[in-house]
Amino acid sequence: MPPRVYLDHAATTPLRPVARAAMMEAYGHWANPSSPHAEGRAARAALEAARVRIAEALGWRGAILFTSGASEGIAMVMARAKTARRIVSTVEHDAVRRVSEGAIALPVGSDGRVTDVGLALALEQAGERPGHAPLVAVQLVNSETGVIQPARMIGETVRQAGGLWLCDATQAVGKMTLPDADFLAFSAHKFGGPPGVGALLVRDLATLAPSGGQEQGYRGGTEDMPSIAGMAAALAEGPGWMERVTELRAHLDGVIEEEGGEIVARGAPRLPTIASYRMPGMAAAAQLIRFDSAGFAVSAGSACSSGSLKPSHVLAAMGLDPQAASEVIRVSFGRTTRREDVWRFADQWRAIAADARSRAA
Repeated sequence: MPPRVYLDHAATTPLRPVARAAMMEAYGHWANPSSPHAEGRAARAALEAARVRIAEALGWRGAILFTSGASEGIAMVMARAKTARRIVSTVEHDAVRRVSEGAIALPVGSDGRVTDVGLALALEQAGERPGHAPLVAVQLVNSETGVIQPARMIGETVRQAGGLWLCDATQAVGKMTLPDADFLAFSAHKFGGPPGVGALLVRDLATLAPSGGQEQGYRGGTEDMPSIAGMAAALAEGPGWMERVTELRAHLDGVIEEEGGEIVARGAPRLPTIASYRMPGMAAAAQLIRFDSAGFAVSAGSACSSGSLKPSHVLAAMGLDPQAASEVIRVSFGRTTRREDVWRFADQWRAIAADARSRAA
């Protein structure tokens, strides 16, 4: 039997060898970075060195606060950003939606992207005025569809209104250039670092209320130095593999369209590592079972909700009817994805799609 093929890298991707090595080295001489003794000072020096390496890898000039992942960073900003109202796009990850009660909804077009008109209307609804401008939460890359938001337009529009932009950059870090947002949150396990660690990038700490504790008083809890070292190491080599993945997804896109499948947000700019495909006539749940039995790991919906197979709020926000949305799965690539993996998956798609057509006939 051929080896299984993992095509769910948007959920989590394997720990990179360089990250594992960095973690093991850190475990060998780790101490509490807040302790005043020599061991603690050495751990603090290593922690700050990792912070510098991450800043250099991302081209970031603001503050970096270490967190347990993107969800924590997002919750910190949504609760403590020094703004009045909150505006949240309708395609945000559940990590944002869970902490968005009372927020103004920012709609997207059928391509999954925020428009300048829609953003202007949301800002007007928020009643922005000096000292009371809103926090606008718009991701950079959607975790279900791979759609890339118009970052320059969002940044300029929010800034002109005097607001602050919270960008969930989880799917983008290590894969593309980050925008000059006010806050960017991400998790290490999406780009080959360990799970349970991430960072919040803050352009100006004065825009975020402190809570006391570590991380310059903005986050309580002892920093996980070994995991932070692994995260920094995972970012070190950059996105040199993206060109290869771009070619692989282009091949899969072509096969799926030839077989009568549909590509969600086909005309929108999409990150090459993520795609959502609809197989007319077969529910996503049935597809997942068929693909899993054939040795392929794919998903439906976002990483944190796919286990429940609940209706996708992202697809609904883009205007897909419930029937069409229920037939969509997500395929996502990573550094370890090989050409033969994608070719094998394409063959399996052909077989399952043919079966769906025959059942519908």
